[in-house]
Amino acid sequence: MTASRETAGSVPAPPAWARRPASLARAVTAELVERIVRGVHPPGTALPPEPALCEAFSVSRTVVREAVKVLQEKGLVQVRQGAGTMVTPPTMWDMLDELVLAATIAEDESLTILDDLVVTRRLLESDMAHVAARMAGPDTVERLRALVDRMDELVDDPVTYAESDRAFHDTIMQTSGNRIARGVVRSLENHVINTARYMGRTERSLCVASNLGHRRIYERIAAHDPEGAAAAMFNHITEAWIVRRSGTADPVRLRR
Repeated sequence: MTASRETAGSVPAPPAWARRPASLARAVTAELVERIVRGVHPPGTALPPEPALCEAFSVSRTVVREAVKVLQEKGLVQVRQGAGTMVTPPTMWDMLDELVLAATIAEDESLTILDDLVVTRRLLESDMAHVAARMAGPDTVERLRALVDRMDELVDDPVTYAESDRAFHDTIMQTSGNRIARGVVRSLENHVINTARYMGRTERSLCVASNLGHRRIYERIAAHDPEGAAAAMFNHITEAWIVRRSGTADPVRLRR
């Protein structure tokens, strides 16, 4: 099924579920999130009425109401007296929500959303590297050195390399003590870590180049150079994404 076979406000065809989902409300929510993000139900239009959704998904009113409630929590719809359940503009959507972010990334051919994700990660991690350079003790410095050395040995094994890569960044985030910033970065990464668009190319030469960036960060933290560590992290995240990035659009949002 494609968006071209559906019209705004029409009753959507039922999804091709192979078996009845364990959580009907969750499944209906996920399907409606995808349809809203795809533009099947554009901003400013109403979702089909409750009876029509019940029929389309072969579920009860209770299930539909629960799904609509969750859509409200995600910022995708508002229930208006006399107007029905209205789809909201994308500016109101919760972009930290896993379903919303995944559906938006899937529809974004320009990779703008992933560019914004990288910009957000870059800002937070460069600040945490700045703090970590002041806070890092001998044990942390040694752990970072060991991880960088280990990644030099793993450049032919992108999967295992990526595990050490994440451990390196997480060590710095934990050292900063900023649990909120670390939580945001980890949440964003967890939502996209297995998507081909975000992971991009993974050949040996890219692992080698990436670890040169890690080593520069480690050296600045080991030297207790906050400004240098922040700059090294900023540049590393930017450069690593640009070489992985598969889109043809100019990544203007990365420029500073």
